[in-house]
Amino acid sequence: MDSNIFEKIKKINEYQNEYWSARDLARVLDYSDYRNFSLVIEKSKEACKNSGQVIHNHFVDANDMVKIGSGAERSLDTVNLSRYACYLIIQNSNPTKEVVALGQTYFAIQTRKQENADQLIEDGKRIHLREEIKKHNVSLAEAAENAGVGNYGKFQNFGYKGLYDGMDVVDIHKRKGLKKSQKILDHMGSEELAANLFRATQTDAKLRRENIWGETNASLTHYKVGQKVRKTIEDLGGTMPEDLPCHDGIGKARTRINKVARKTDKKVKEFIKFVGKEKNKKIIIDFPGDVTKEMLKRLSALLKNCPSGSVKVFINLHNTSLETPFSIKNDKAVIEKIKKIMF
Repeated sequence: MDSNIFEKIKKINEYQNEYWSARDLARVLDYSDYRNFSLVIEKSKEACKNSGQVIHNHFVDANDMVKIGSGAERSLDTVNLSRYACYLIIQNSNPTKEVVALGQTYFAIQTRKQENADQLIEDGKRIHLREEIKKHNVSLAEAAENAGVGNYGKFQNFGYKGLYDGMDVVDIHKRKGLKKSQKILDHMGSEELAANLFRATQTDAKLRRENIWGETNASLTHYKVGQKVRKTIEDLGGTMPEDLPCHDGIGKARTRINKVARKTDKKVKEFIKFVGKEKNKKIIIDFPGDVTKEMLKRLSALLKNCPSGSVKVFINLHNTSLETPFSIKNDKAVIEKIKKIMF
């Protein structure tokens, strides 16, 4: 039995998000009576809730149109499932069935892949926002100094108190379980960093725009801006910053990003090779087994528009070496573009 069966029933909505119909999944898992499968869904919803996830983000009530003969169709209730929802359902299904055991492996692997991808996206956001805050804090410090602020630490605390419901740096450290030596900003997630970036940029702009003078006035301005940002989060139904989870250090996020980059560079070196003498070089591109027509089209378009030169281009595809009609210059920029196509 092939795990590809779960890929075959996967669907994509208009927002390009993947999902599975509970009706389709029930058939694949050999549930002859959908009412029995509904009981498994309810158990899985409870597991979803207990894991701290929002149920309706993973289980969405919907309707399927099914054929009933003579070309007629009727509507049947179903549930559109996320990959995580499918994983929970598989975990709550009969493990003695071969297809269930197969599904457990498939969705466990795929869910882990998605978690890793989500982690890298979050790491990237955190690194970007942390660098932005670092830059804008320099500008905020300058604006505060111009406004007559002598004690910048006290001034910063006013901003935190406005945003964190009266908490200063010491209070936030305790709330987040951080040591004194650990910087608060280095352990924030992207959502919390974005709120603090908004606080910093708006305070900076207000101090300069309104020519605010005096440490007391500047600190009060910072406090009020923090309060406004907090009120906006509340109005939007968001999580208050002090209640957002504490993350590992920003250095670890950078390490994870760099590790993936090194792996990618290693793969690139494995499939792009320059061979031959300087006057008679060739570039050989080893395509992976899961190459798509779209990748080949993009590569062809890229090579077609490259400056012509003496470097012949070959591709290795499915253990077969093919000479392309392109001869290009030995250009590092071309290699970088090929990387983007492949990865």
